[in-house]
Amino acid sequence: MAKIAMKFGGTSVADLDRIRHVAQLVKKERDRGNQVAVVVSAMAGETNKLVAWCSEIARPPGSNASALPDQREYDVIVASGEQVTAGLLAVALGAIGVPARSWMGWQVPIRTSATHGSARIEGVDGDLMNESLARGEVAVVAGFQGVAPHDRISTLGRGGSDTSAVAIAAGLKADRCDIYTDVDGVYTTDPRIVAKARRLERVSYEEMLELASLGAKVVQTRAAELAMLHRVSTRVLSTFDPDKGGTLICDEDDIVEKKPVTGIAYSRDEAKITLLKIPDRPGIAAAIFGPLADAGVNVDMIVQNVSEDGKRTDLTFTVTRGELARALAAIEHNADHIGYRELLQDATVAKVSIIGIGMRAHPGVAQTMFRTLSEKGINIQVISTSEIKVSVLIAEEYVELAVRALHSAYELDVA
Repeated sequence: MAKIAMKFGGTSVADLDRIRHVAQLVKKERDRGNQVAVVVSAMAGETNKLVAWCSEIARPPGSNASALPDQREYDVIVASGEQVTAGLLAVALGAIGVPARSWMGWQVPIRTSATHGSARIEGVDGDLMNESLARGEVAVVAGFQGVAPHDRISTLGRGGSDTSAVAIAAGLKADRCDIYTDVDGVYTTDPRIVAKARRLERVSYEEMLELASLGAKVVQTRAAELAMLHRVSTRVLSTFDPDKGGTLICDEDDIVEKKPVTGIAYSRDEAKITLLKIPDRPGIAAAIFGPLADAGVNVDMIVQNVSEDGKRTDLTFTVTRGELARALAAIEHNADHIGYRELLQDATVAKVSIIGIGMRAHPGVAQTMFRTLSEKGINIQVISTSEIKVSVLIAEEYVELAVRALHSAYELDVA
């Protein structure tokens, strides 16, 4: 008997018919003799509706200004979407003869930090749920939520149900975590851009983490991080065509053939900030990035050019477009302390990345990328590298051309 965690996203449980379909998939897994825990998202569109209600009710009477509700109460409200889905699925399972009970985050319990709206999971106590599974019940868990200090409901941020599922699998010591979604696995790149993109049979934890953080939307970044940390064997597959097999996220040692590049990711959610003629002195980086950190801005790519006289330097870095205004405000507020002569911004850029564990053993991978982009007349503005990825910042208008060219250059459209 295996222990399986199954996760179903918002499109998979969008209405009652789809919830009934999910119940049949859960029954099939249980009929194989396995113990099953299911993590569910809110029905598609439900969370957006709840968020809009929060903003509306928090606005002072007669005011058109936007208002932020108390984050603790915000979490109570938006977490209710998953609660409804969990209850409905438990009822649907009961209707087809499968004993089941619903579990809220606080009942498991899923312990989280106190950062309401984007809490991090600190631990999952699987004892009570394991007792329920041993009695033959299917555990249906409301994703996206947990319990913060002082027994307050917390939520994990958008996409948090993926994180919930991997954390539940780790807490239960499950044999595998199956993430069901509206695509049938992880592809070499976005099939909407490259028609010849191929579904990957296996991808390593490290590759999936890089793919998720660099723009691939199949698995949430924190879920990939948790899977790697706890070595949770995770499979991505389609709710609507589960027989295709999906993609297994596993240890690097479980992958026989390691191509130099496994996949191409891209992100249009990029903005570039350049500070010109900054004094080249000790502490200048801290003077810039300290205020950005205090403002909650995540800095990604960084490049610095020192002038010939060694007294001045230019610094370029990237942030998400949603954080651009906050980043500019933080820099301008500290302008006197930083001492730059000019500040430039550009929100018409995008990041394209190549990822692959095979890079460790194949020299010349980056050179192929640079040559390919050059041949297509695409200028590289910023470069960032790690052991298994190379990212470049380019003009947004060239994203699709770059992805297609690189996909062919690394022979990813060939099985």
